[in-house]
Amino acid sequence: MKIKDYFYSQEEFTLEKISEGILQTQNIPSDISNYYNSENYISHTNKKQGLKDLLYSKIQRINLKNKLKLIQKYSNKKTILDYGCGNGIFLEFMKSNGYSIQGFEPSNLGKKETEKRLESTLIDNINEIKNTDIITLWHVLEHIENPDEILEKLKSKLNPNGIILIALPNYKSYDAKYYKEFWAAWDVPRHIFHYSKDGAVNYFSKKFKLIDISPLLFDSFYVSLLSENYKKNPLAFLKAFYIGLKSNLKAKKDKNYSSLVYILKNKE
Repeated sequence: MKIKDYFYSQEEFTLEKISEGILQTQNIPSDISNYYNSENYISHTNKKQGLKDLLYSKIQRINLKNKLKLIQKYSNKKTILDYGCGNGIFLEFMKSNGYSIQGFEPSNLGKKETEKRLESTLIDNINEIKNTDIITLWHVLEHIENPDEILEKLKSKLNPNGIILIALPNYKSYDAKYYKEFWAAWDVPRHIFHYSKDGAVNYFSKKFKLIDISPLLFDSFYVSLLSENYKKNPLAFLKAFYIGLKSNLKAKKDKNYSSLVYILKNKE
């Protein structure tokens, strides 16, 4: 399957199946960092340029509260690491709710934004991470070239009974099937790995004890809006709302939501 980078370069990349329910982006550029160095990259900037960014900002506030509720459902501890913390909005929110925070961000642009926002220095090296009770990766794992190695290191940083929450796009969702090559959550070449729900469950179950799976319901709407913009639809907002809603309604039956959070613990 060939997918174009509609966001940045307009280059085409190939997706290859590497195991059941997991795809990998091929012919990834050696200078992959250049594909992140755009002020428009939403996870690393606060710049609002249009309707989709304003919508993202509003939904983001609701998502932050939902993430906090999800964390509190499975842990009453107050130490947290956000791995791949982007512009630091999540860490700022958690700090305001009494959490002791750590953040790691490989992107220089994202790191500068976060340190400015939090008025503190981020971790420069994964080995410097202090043991913690909660680790979050919000749409980060799909960007990591060596996920096995990183997950093993993060596992070693978890306190007893600690939890890891990993959010991933699901390429078996209705919106993914509807938009096909225009589906914004392919996000090649920045997304190196692509997971279906079953693929992610099989992968994580080899390393962790799977506690639960929870949807991020707003993701279907935002991904649909980006996808419609890639298709240059003048009625993008209306069509995106329809497809996002339809995706969530269909997922009530098969649980294949556009985006899923996997709640994990170390195996005993």
